Amino acid sequence: MADNDFVPLTPREGTALGDDVYAVLGEAILRGALRPGDRLRDVELASRLGVSRTPVREALQRLERLGLVEVAANKYTRVKEPHPDAYPHTTEFMTYIAGDAAILGLARATPEEHADLIEAVDALIDRSERDDGLGILGGTTAFYQLLIRATANHVFITIMREAGLALQRNLQGWTPPNEDVDLRTARYRRLRDAVVARDGHAAESILMELNHLSSPCGDDPR
Repeated sequence: MADNDFVPLTPREGTALGDDVYAVLGEAILRGALRPGDRLRDVELASRLGVSRTPVREALQRLERLGLVEVAANKYTRVKEPHPDAYPHTTEFMTYIAGDAAILGLARATPEEHADLIEAVDALIDRSERDDGLGILGGTTAFYQLLIRATANHVFITIMREAGLALQRNLQGWTPPNEDVDLRTARYRRLRDAVVARDGHAAESILMELNHLSSPCGDDPR
């Protein structure tokens, strides 16, 4: 950890200091400024960030719950090495979560939210046609976020927001799961039809196909 990795925090209006520390440390883990195995000493971090130890400890506890930090009592607190199956397990998890969100969200979406979802799928179709891997990742993230917001389920939204850092870390290095551009794009077009029709179950099935997972009823789309 370089000396200039952290600077004193300027508290943001309307946010708890612990949230600001959590955001700073989480972002540092995501961009690699804090690497697996790096020790996290609350006294040192508090000094660099210009805060007391309490918000630092709160942030480290939240990061531990998400699996980004590991603690051995009276020994160390350090950045945790990602689980070897973090990438496939997170892809699987997010696909099933998005499927549930599609069922709830497409039924409940306001006209404005529905229009935004259609626009998001249009963007995915365009990026798929251009075989823009990073664009597909960004577009998929945006589409999932819109689906989750459209559920209007406070618990769903809160839990997924809290898990965001861990999900981002686990999905680093993501690539489109289907290298066949025409087949992938055709599936996105079918997804658009399902979104337009507010058919959450059809959208859920197509999301499974896009990520090469078994459908909820047990059929394997591969």
